[in-house]
Amino acid sequence: MNDTLPNESEAFRYFLDICEQTAYKYGVKPIFVPILEETALFKRSVGESSDIVGKEMYRFTDKGENDVCMRPEGTAGVVRAFVQAKLDRAGGRHAWYYWGPMFRYERPQKGRLRQFHQFGVEIFGEADITEDVNAICMIADIFDVLEIKFSVKINSLGCNECSPSYRQKLVAFLENIKHELCEDCHRRIITNPLRTLDCKVEKCKAHLVSAPKITDNLCLSCENDFTKLQKLLQLKNIPFEVDKNLVRGLDYYNKTAFEFTADTGGSQNAVAGGGRYDKLVEFLDGKPTPAVGFAIGIERVLPLINVAEEKRDGLYLCTTIESELETIFLRGLELRKHFVTHISYDTKQIKNHLKNADRSNALLFVCIGDEENENGEVWIKNLRTKEESKIPQGELEQYLARILN
Repeated sequence: MNDTLPNESEAFRYFLDICEQTAYKYGVKPIFVPILEETALFKRSVGESSDIVGKEMYRFTDKGENDVCMRPEGTAGVVRAFVQAKLDRAGGRHAWYYWGPMFRYERPQKGRLRQFHQFGVEIFGEADITEDVNAICMIADIFDVLEIKFSVKINSLGCNECSPSYRQKLVAFLENIKHELCEDCHRRIITNPLRTLDCKVEKCKAHLVSAPKITDNLCLSCENDFTKLQKLLQLKNIPFEVDKNLVRGLDYYNKTAFEFTADTGGSQNAVAGGGRYDKLVEFLDGKPTPAVGFAIGIERVLPLINVAEEKRDGLYLCTTIESELETIFLRGLELRKHFVTHISYDTKQIKNHLKNADRSNALLFVCIGDEENENGEVWIKNLRTKEESKIPQGELEQYLARILN
């Protein structure tokens, strides 16, 4: 678990600003849900066969003997809130975004944190494939503003009509090569065979290249939707490739699945992913509701963001006279109503004040020394242009308004 210190936190805040502005343009509104949820929520939604539930949750029993956990992902909690608010029965389109920390007890490795952050969007009520394209376009718009080069992998996971027959073909294939697969894949053959296609073990990946493909077994409806998805992405000029082995790591996905990778100079870095999950609302006791969503891994994106150097702003207010400290303090509080104001509560030497003013990234250095105090003036130095001037103390606010505004 990492701290986010000011240099990185500025990029974090900038990223969120871009995400929120983009989501707003797509008619997506914010939602805030608890970090702590009942463990049963994730067992039902993410799936007990998933690595998240089986291995990676921060799970414990609280003082009321409730089985709870820190949320490992964001979608399940948002869907729970959607159902509890009875919006599944209200009809219409509901589009929400969220951001915040997620928790998974994964093995520490590069790019993996046990507390990490995601920005996510969940859209309910629209079954047409154009909503899937909207979700992909939203991520693309965010990355375009951030000047992050990306590509998209897409696949179709089928629906209840075509996926059962594909599952039978896949299981038959997996049973024939079972002796070549890892122990996790042995378990997945029983619990969720589609998950084997996402195995990260190199030996398994090599043998699964020749596995049957879901896109070769789609029903007419899924095939038409997948064709339309590709056509719309081409019209939007979004670069993509069909990855027939792409699956999502959670049980609730159906039909569209997608993953964004960023070009990090020689290697591909997965930074976002999502897809359609038309059955999840029903799984959590809601009325059947089509839905699609995505999440962006914030820590994965931050190293790719170039934040412009912070501009100098505001003033640094100080004095070298002990008796004037109270006056400076009160004057500074008034100035803070209109300007970024750094106040020094020390009477150190001018050169030390100037060093502190520079570190604070203030634009104007404002000081009252012995001479200025006698003459009713303030000494001002512009830390960008290095120009200096003295003005009457009564004209300070007007001067600051002219320069800082």
